[in-house]
Amino acid sequence: MTLHLVELPLSLKALHVWAGVRRLGSGFDEGVALHHLLGETFGPAMLQPFRLMVAPRAENGSLYAYAAEDAAALRQKAQLSLTPDLAAVVDPARLRSIPRPAATWVAGQRIGFDLRIRPVARLASALAGQDETGAEVRLRKGAEVDAFLATVLRGATTTREDVYRDWLAARLGMAADLEMATTRMVSFQRSRIQRDGRRIEGPNAVFHGTVVIADPAAFAALLAKGVGRHRSYGYGMLLLRPAQRVM
Repeated sequence: MTLHLVELPLSLKALHVWAGVRRLGSGFDEGVALHHLLGETFGPAMLQPFRLMVAPRAENGSLYAYAAEDAAALRQKAQLSLTPDLAAVVDPARLRSIPRPAATWVAGQRIGFDLRIRPVARLASALAGQDETGAEVRLRKGAEVDAFLATVLRGATTTREDVYRDWLAARLGMAADLEMATTRMVSFQRSRIQRDGRRIEGPNAVFHGTVVIADPAAFAALLAKGVGRHRSYGYGMLLLRPAQRVM
């Protein structure tokens, strides 16, 4: 299977209007809206993982995704079932793609990335203590929590960036090695996402950095799968860039 990087221009206003009419939950959740929009237009998980890139104060954005089919095949698939409300948001004619064949990757190759992640961990046991502000926190077994919070509650003295960088390195597995010196967190915020009718707060971080490919086949599979949890809601897509310069 050849992987394809897909680009789709989107109007943010049209997306908000569509999501509001559909009543996809309490408040606007970009990840949920795009999850439903892409699934209904192209089929479940056809464009996944994905990332919506929007310049500051821009009215339009570009959605990038990895897909098993190229733009021509995806356009044909969309036209078979496209409805007027979807057509007001998605124009399949503007879809573009470029192949990312597995043969591209070579062991030892350095490649840069831009990655949005939700670095969370699921607790194997209950956890209690003080967070970074000194507030008392009690978490139940099985809870999905901020990886940094879990580390702090276990008594470690570290930074949020270091915890998230270690979290990312672990999730690359055998596919690639993370260059710690050239990888940095460029933005962080806490955001609420909607899952199963609940609003859940958690970390939303963007990293820029470089990896060294260890297993080309595993790296190709990682691109197709994405990194971490919530990949079907706009997290975990490795957008590739030129490798960072080693200082």
